[in-house]
Amino acid sequence: MPEPVISLAEVSREFDAEPPVRALDRVTLRVDRGDYLAIIGPSGSGKSTLLNVLGLLDRPSSGSYRLDGTETTTLRDGARTRLRGDRIGFVFQSFHLLSHRSVVENVMLAETYRSRGARRERAKPTSSEAAATINAAGQARKGRRERALAALERVGLGHRTGFAPDRLSGGERQRTAIARALMGEPSLLLCDEPTGNLDSRNTESVLGLFDELRGQGMTLVVITHEQEVSKRAGRRVRITDGVLVEEE
Repeated sequence: MPEPVISLAEVSREFDAEPPVRALDRVTLRVDRGDYLAIIGPSGSGKSTLLNVLGLLDRPSSGSYRLDGTETTTLRDGARTRLRGDRIGFVFQSFHLLSHRSVVENVMLAETYRSRGARRERAKPTSSEAAATINAAGQARKGRRERALAALERVGLGHRTGFAPDRLSGGERQRTAIARALMGEPSLLLCDEPTGNLDSRNTESVLGLFDELRGQGMTLVVITHEQEVSKRAGRRVRITDGVLVEEE
């Protein structure tokens, strides 16, 4: 069997309090390549904690989390940062676009931020291998605009590349954010309430794009409280009081 993109085994997350708060309770989850999974649940159910664990923004208190076959719980912070940048694309409810940058420049920033983080971690290369990695990153910068344009074509915004974000509809802004998340060809697109700021027409546009990406083999995990959004996914799991249950 090929390695799943996500493999959680008995993952728990406790926060210090009196008594301790268990936000995730022995969660086990497998997400294979090409899956489209919706995670649903009420406020306070553990959705945000699960998102942070899946996105390598937080560590579980116990259990195993393998991302693309790599055990993440034992990685140091720098290695986790690199793995997150290489394998995960994030899409949020707020688009987080810079108003003074064009659409294509906003998408290009995805690689700019990743390369800055990598340079900080490799500030003092101690081997020829590290130096070669820095040189390769410099070569990659040359094609950044072309990759951003290709990502925008992929989400249907090839005709909006020079526009400022304030000239776009809500759905187009979210498509721009999705294009930014697709830079670097991540293994996983992790979406947190991606239609929360959209009207019904733009919601349908974004959900249609998710269908297309799934058809192209992208793995999607969407955290949502909206039934319309969760029904479009191939699988649904519900989280309640930190416990995850698969739904039919």
